[in-house]
Amino acid sequence: MENVLAVLNLGDFAQAFSKMGMFPVFDVAYYIVSILYLKYEPGSVEVSRRSPVASWLCAMLYCFSSYILADIMLGSSPLDYFQYNSHILLASAVWFLIFYCPLNLFYKCVAFLPVKLVLVALKEVVRTRKIAAGVHHAHHAYHHGYFIMVIVGYVKGSGVALISNFEQLLRGVWRPETNEILSMSFPTKASLYGAILFTLQESHWLPVSKSVLILVFTLFMATTKVVMTARHSHGSPFSLIESWTCHLLFGSPLGGGEEDNHHPPAGAAPSSPLKSKEELSEGARKRKAKKAE
Repeated sequence: MENVLAVLNLGDFAQAFSKMGMFPVFDVAYYIVSILYLKYEPGSVEVSRRSPVASWLCAMLYCFSSYILADIMLGSSPLDYFQYNSHILLASAVWFLIFYCPLNLFYKCVAFLPVKLVLVALKEVVRTRKIAAGVHHAHHAYHHGYFIMVIVGYVKGSGVALISNFEQLLRGVWRPETNEILSMSFPTKASLYGAILFTLQESHWLPVSKSVLILVFTLFMATTKVVMTARHSHGSPFSLIESWTCHLLFGSPLGGGEEDNHHPPAGAAPSSPLKSKEELSEGARKRKAKKAE
């Protein structure tokens, strides 16, 4: 890998890219996309009108839950990240504009597909950095705790998906069947696989520099998420490999898994399947709003 990058003269680019600051441009994109998906949640608009405090707390969980969970796991205060006033104020401003901007102008601008695709790509840059940073911090605290490194990196990348049920409670919703561990979405799976890769690199078992791994994994995540968002797809590029692996190791039926979870049996009442926290469609919410008018 290093030789290929040397021939392509990308080593310096990977180094510069890995040191690029995330604040404010990339972080703003992360906050916008995260809170945009919060607004897609059924009932979130009603909660923002009825209880702005609950809505704000949900928005902060969407933006900072990965830091909260990682801090708890590494023995720090769960409120530790809230000392960064600029980040909290920036996320709060994004929340206010998405939910309360007159005529919904800000929401319409960021939800416009070409703009949204750019923001989604920028968000994946932040996700990769968070996974790498989580593994690095866990490595310093537990030098040979490889499972701890994977878990912390996984948590940093998955974000609010892992505490979705708690976030739903803040909105007065209880849907335990939507637990992300039971039906993992692509971002959650990719965060797990990314955490494993960065753990191998941090432990010097993967002969690739961290800057190169950050660049390659970012390109993979950004490209995949942009394509999935553009196609309104909820699938996963890992599905085929996972299906065969689970079939060989655990006896799971081929073609089973997440696709079955989204198709209720015949005769069952149709339910609105809650996809990934980052893959929810806004169509149902729009139809409801039109009926109300």
